[in-house]
Amino acid sequence: METRTKYVQGDQVGMENSFIGIDVGTQGVRAALVSESGMVLAEAARALVLTAESRQEQSPEEWRLKTFEVLDELMQSLTPDIDRNHILAIGVDSTSGTVIPLDKRNKPLHAALMYSDPRSAAISRECVAVAERFVSDGYTGFGASSGLAKMVWFVRTYPDKAAAIRKWVHAADYLVGQLSGVYDVTDYTNALKSGYNVSDYRWPAYLTTHLPLQRDWLQQVVPSGTPIGYLTDELAARWGLHRAQVIVGMTDGCASQVASGAVKPGDWNTTIGTTLVIKGVTTTAINDPAGRLYSHRHPNGYWMPGGASNTGADWVSTDFGVDLRGLDEEAASLIPTGQLAWPLKQMGERFPFIAADAKGFVPEGLAPAERFAASMEGVAYIERLAYELIAQLSGERPAAVYTAGGGSNSDVWLTIRSNVLNLPIYKCKEASGAVGAAIAAASKTYYASLAEAAARMTAVERKIEPQPALVTAYELNYRRFIDELKKRKYI
Repeated sequence: METRTKYVQGDQVGMENSFIGIDVGTQGVRAALVSESGMVLAEAARALVLTAESRQEQSPEEWRLKTFEVLDELMQSLTPDIDRNHILAIGVDSTSGTVIPLDKRNKPLHAALMYSDPRSAAISRECVAVAERFVSDGYTGFGASSGLAKMVWFVRTYPDKAAAIRKWVHAADYLVGQLSGVYDVTDYTNALKSGYNVSDYRWPAYLTTHLPLQRDWLQQVVPSGTPIGYLTDELAARWGLHRAQVIVGMTDGCASQVASGAVKPGDWNTTIGTTLVIKGVTTTAINDPAGRLYSHRHPNGYWMPGGASNTGADWVSTDFGVDLRGLDEEAASLIPTGQLAWPLKQMGERFPFIAADAKGFVPEGLAPAERFAASMEGVAYIERLAYELIAQLSGERPAAVYTAGGGSNSDVWLTIRSNVLNLPIYKCKEASGAVGAAIAAASKTYYASLAEAAARMTAVERKIEPQPALVTAYELNYRRFIDELKKRKYI
């Protein structure tokens, strides 16, 4: 069982207010205690037990148990100079598009339907067709990874269970409910892919008139960062957090964007975790008729356009394990490799292009370090293609990219990405989803806005600049990569 704890001590730290962020991802649970000035005071993490079915369904009860274990460990690690009365709020983020049906006792009627569950693919096409008939100014790209497609699929597949539904909730909402007892509230970022129209702030009528959903199954929707209650008395006593408010949940991609500091108009962020997620902030919505790109609503009324790819960093641990230092060092001397690799671990891609039959490819016969480097390059090519799509739809090209997620911890990968994109990349000092959830928790309980909280609680660790010779080499290789995608009829 993977565990990790760290803590920082000192008189100045003890005088500051602080906030807890909890990130419940596909592979594990992580929590961080972050001060009002952005110092990570303590962290703890536990891995989830993964099975062959984990991409389709996971146990909400395991999420709860691991979350509570992580918070137990986090609180036990605190030194006496950390005043628990100064821990003001708790925020939670989790995977976008993952949904859970609850009964009248707020117990799951079924395991969580994961964002990566492909079983709703056929029904998703119906959801898109219906949405396109009734939505002219909002998101209609309800693919198989959307909560809406999964809810409709579940109702039709399990009619007996559907009859007992009291409320549909998202992954983060379930943990928020376990902490606070409040299950009926979600935020803009989670509600988007479940059918909520963030342009006019309502659940559209077609969800219940043309799809088999009921209005009372759908949650109240509030801006991200909104406090919705306090820790239950039992949990407040367990952790000594009698003043801690609980904040509405947020999607993991948006939390990582917040942690990177990309929260103002013109800012863009790439998070490479299990998946690759690109998000930015604009003053107007960017609507993509093909459904590759979508716009969340910023808590301050701006827009947070972005997309989530099935490509990411899941291949790293699957193919190469966790001890990567030697591979990383060796890969640095091999770039650019000149190889064309795309380490997609599941069938199908959804962003920056939609291709249900897409399969990854890696040349045979490569030594481990070269295969490792070529795979990092392939993810960078997908990232570039995504930014080219964004520029095509918005007319804007980012001046720089902030980055977060496990993929940002590799120096050679940062170098590859900067040169493939031909852009500077800013790596944040603390850029995890858990830190983003903590910043969101501070945004309306201590600071006046998300922008103020991010400005006070984030810092750039370093800036990676493109190098002309590498830019030229990668330009040629990128064009070859695009030709390969065209040859395979993925784009």
